[in-house]
Amino acid sequence: MTRDLSRLLRPGSIAVIGGGVWCAAVIEQCRRMGYDGDVWPVHPTRIQVAGERSFASVADLPEPPDASFIGVNRNATIDVVRALRDRGAGGAVCFASGFREAQAEMGDGEGLQDSLLDAVGDMPIIGPNCYGFINYLDGALLWPDQHGGTRCRSGVALVTQSSNIAINLTMQTRGLPLAYVATAGNQAQTGLAEIGQALLEDSRVTALGLHIEGIGDLRSFEALAARAQALGKPVVALKVGKSAQARAAAVSHTASLAGSDAGARALLARLNIAQVDSLPKLLETLKLLHLAGPLPSDRVISMSCSGGEASLMADAAVGRGVTFPKLEEAQQGALRAALGPMVALANPLDYHTFIWNDVPAMTQAFTAALSGDVALGCLVVDFPRSDRCSDAAWDCTIAAGAAAARASGKPLAFVATLPENLSENTAKRIINAKLIPLAGIEEAMSAIEAAAELGGSRPAAAPVLLPGADTAARVWAEAASKAALASHGVIVPQSRRVEAADLRSAAETMPLPLVLKGEGFAHKTEAGAVALNLGTPAAVMEAAAQMNAPAYLLEEMITGAVAELLVGIVRDPAHGFVLTIAAGGIMTEIQKDSASLILPVTDADVDGGLNRLRIAPILAGYRGQPGADRAAIIRAVMAVQDYVIANAAHLQEVEINPLICTQTRAVAADALITTGDIP
Repeated sequence: MTRDLSRLLRPGSIAVIGGGVWCAAVIEQCRRMGYDGDVWPVHPTRIQVAGERSFASVADLPEPPDASFIGVNRNATIDVVRALRDRGAGGAVCFASGFREAQAEMGDGEGLQDSLLDAVGDMPIIGPNCYGFINYLDGALLWPDQHGGTRCRSGVALVTQSSNIAINLTMQTRGLPLAYVATAGNQAQTGLAEIGQALLEDSRVTALGLHIEGIGDLRSFEALAARAQALGKPVVALKVGKSAQARAAAVSHTASLAGSDAGARALLARLNIAQVDSLPKLLETLKLLHLAGPLPSDRVISMSCSGGEASLMADAAVGRGVTFPKLEEAQQGALRAALGPMVALANPLDYHTFIWNDVPAMTQAFTAALSGDVALGCLVVDFPRSDRCSDAAWDCTIAAGAAAARASGKPLAFVATLPENLSENTAKRIINAKLIPLAGIEEAMSAIEAAAELGGSRPAAAPVLLPGADTAARVWAEAASKAALASHGVIVPQSRRVEAADLRSAAETMPLPLVLKGEGFAHKTEAGAVALNLGTPAAVMEAAAQMNAPAYLLEEMITGAVAELLVGIVRDPAHGFVLTIAAGGIMTEIQKDSASLILPVTDADVDGGLNRLRIAPILAGYRGQPGADRAAIIRAVMAVQDYVIANAAHLQEVEINPLICTQTRAVAADALITTGDIP
């Protein structure tokens, strides 16, 4: 269900219900920010709250409030919500904690949250257990604490599940205009993605940043991504939960399921939501997107007056989707004319200080550098600290940079090697010159990489395949697992399951060489329950004597392997079904060479995943060696997907390891299926 949050987020009137310091702070923050709508305190006994005339109840308000801050205890919150719903209010922020997020500690949080949802009906609420939001565009703050932001005419929106993180984000001094900062709390009714989508609908919002602890509603995130794409507004996310400790904290703090890091990354990539791994990178990426938008390519020209800075820029791009292309002939000629014969021309460029403070010459050099096939220029500049030094001699960089950006029509970013060397005042001066201030080389590279990814065109992905309910697990035997996958098109070796007494006769009837596997072992290789390349029935019997298993799987030996892959699909309740393609065999855990995708996938998706593996050159045929049958590998993966789609309601995991890839086929040499209860 999509709720209309416009009255709540852009209110013409605000009711503040309660009399504590939190409620007084909401009124005071609205006053400080110049909010020009009505603010109505509600308290049963007080005549005034924070200097404003108070009303005894919601029923006594002059009209239904557009937005309400509910600052009373958790039990009283339910009664207030019901009164607001009956009055026709536009929505509310529920500040109190002690609902589902505190079930483990208090024992009654689950039931109390159910009562809250029953009381609210269709009226939108944010929270509970959250600070609310700040609308810097209109000066409307349902926010019970300090914050560091200022009014703006347009800017980016930030949504987080953590109120403390939200406070910290408002304190940024990077020159990034914040249009909204919103918290989601435990998302009893309105989720983070739904809030984000509502903020994107404001024409004054240019980009959206998300700090995500757990993805609760997959369909809601899909709707957010689709709407962002339709509006042409980029979305950037910082998803926590990589560590086991972070995942545990997310569950206890937000009552939401964080899920796997690989699953989250694969899902966000599928939805064309750019990903960063720190709050500073989130802010710098949003700043670049606000000022320049998504970049048409990852091609960048870097300029600095120091070889050390040029080297830092070059190194920071290694392993990232950022390219410093070689200078074109025309660029070189124009740069030589501007810089003279003593400067070595390269990208990144050390232009030295011969032309420093000569604005026309600097403009000529910067314009020449930007004239090539690049999406963005970077000018590395660290400004002196203003409390002890003068930065007047650095004004030439802003003047020349602005002129070069105008002349070339290319965006130009000022990159400080150290974030502290780009003050908020300087950042604002740079922005006023229609340039882009980026604080920190690592942060700048992350921002450029994300902006370039968002600038690429991607077809809309099919809806995510939703998993069924979590139930008790049942692990299938290898033979049964292979049979199930074979029925959907997976190629498996010729095999027979035999009791120990029948092993010799079976070995005498099957083509040699053979593989023998003992049943009843969770990890057959580690237990010594796998014997390969058995060339005679006698060798089979000798291997069986070492295993001493009650029954065996006797299989043809697959020869001619080019490579071994792992193909696995696991049920991830937070993100759908996660497909992992990895270097396989006994080295899987050590190599950690994998690519993850969210189901459903296409042939092209699988092909792209194979290309991301470090062993991709081996699959293609390395140094004259034969390559694997790529089409056969893709058919095998798609056949596994077919099985998962047909059994999604109860499937927990399916794994092939190894998938033996030869020049002519891809064969599942070992397989394991885990399901829940099957009706």
